[in-house]
Amino acid sequence: MPTAKQDLQALTKLGAKAEPSRSLEVFPNHAPGKIAVTLHCTEFTCLCPLTGQPDFADIEIVYTADKFVVESKSMKLYLETFRNVGVFHEHLAVDIGEDFVKFVKPLAVSVTVKFHVRGGIAIDAQWEWKR
Repeated sequence: MPTAKQDLQALTKLGAKAEPSRSLEVFPNHAPGKIAVTLHCTEFTCLCPLTGQPDFADIEIVYTADKFVVESKSMKLYLETFRNVGVFHEHLAVDIGEDFVKFVKPLAVSVTVKFHVRGGIAIDAQWEWKR
């Protein structure tokens, strides 16, 4: 089934100059409960909450869509809001996961943050939720 015009009605960021924000836009899912979506972000940056040094990570979000699918530009702009924020890696996984559930309302979601090596240690944190 092709994307219908009404599927696009609620989208304000796609195709427009939009500022980063802590909100996510969605569009209707044509196959509720039958589609798994994986989002890969390989250019994520934030700051160490104590030192202010930059941290770099790969983020993977895997979810089973219910009534809505997240619009990818809004996801990109959402992740960009962390660029100048001090956040522990483990807290980041929780923050992204809880916001994702709030806006997208999936059946299930897993957020994995894989931080690059700094100080000889790489940290991965995973947050999971299921309705």
